[in-house]
Amino acid sequence: MSPTSPLLKIAYDPIYAHPLPEGHRFPMLKYELIPEQLLYEGTITSHNLFAPAACDDEIVLWTHDEAYVQKLQQQTLSAREQRHIGFPQSPQLTRREFVIAQGTIDCCDYAFEHGVALNVAGGTHHAFTDRGEGFCLLNDFGVAANYLLKKELARRIIIIDLDVHQGNGTASIFEHEPRVFTFSMHGAHNYPFHKEKSDLDIALNDGTEDGLYLSLLQSNLLTLLDQIKPDFAFYLSGVDILSTDKFGKLKVSMEGCRRRDELVFSQLKKRRIPCVVAMGGGYSPDIKTIVEAHCNTFRTAKDIYEL
Repeated sequence: MSPTSPLLKIAYDPIYAHPLPEGHRFPMLKYELIPEQLLYEGTITSHNLFAPAACDDEIVLWTHDEAYVQKLQQQTLSAREQRHIGFPQSPQLTRREFVIAQGTIDCCDYAFEHGVALNVAGGTHHAFTDRGEGFCLLNDFGVAANYLLKKELARRIIIIDLDVHQGNGTASIFEHEPRVFTFSMHGAHNYPFHKEKSDLDIALNDGTEDGLYLSLLQSNLLTLLDQIKPDFAFYLSGVDILSTDKFGKLKVSMEGCRRRDELVFSQLKKRRIPCVVAMGGGYSPDIKTIVEAHCNTFRTAKDIYEL
């Protein structure tokens, strides 16, 4: 498949890199640099990118409480609520979250057609039904999964959350939804310090390296896919598992992170399970490390699905 192939569809809007007050800008840089790098190296062209609109309120309300959504839209979050989120509220930030959520929904349509689609942002797994936490306002996987269920486009969904932080908001949202299986493999001694209960939690000790990480992932993922038999998958491919990450506490190498993506994609493709990917976290001191690790996810998806 040539680099100009439009098969690999990627959601991106410049609002993803929305500037924030001083002290909050560094985490946003990657959202601009990831597509720039992929375009520069020829992995993708502009034909691979699409800009989502903002998600309709009605669809967001299938997952989030109306009172909370109104606070976001009317800019009436309390100071305490803003501290829990970690960002100061602004109309641009709220719109950003609605656009990200729609990007993940749009990726579902492309995944049904092509096997995989990726959102440059997303993976906002700390957002609960009624509140935001940990830099997450809306839970894009929650919104998109409920969209698929509501529209009867999927019957059994698996959420594979491999960010270093547990997907606590996602676990809570789907605690009583048997059609969505939540699988979180994360650092045991990392944020959030109060963990919710996913359908399967694998808590990793500090310093976990490639061999153990990949072994645990392979054995658990293969078992889950065979037992659950999902017809759709969401994959949160956080790169805060890297040994260079400031907060991750694990010791996974850049190659180990790439092999993680390869394992997930190859197993889902083998079983013909459509997959939507969101980037999640990454906090290495050098932005080049973060961008390279995330770009590896796009490169790996292209290599596996465009054979």
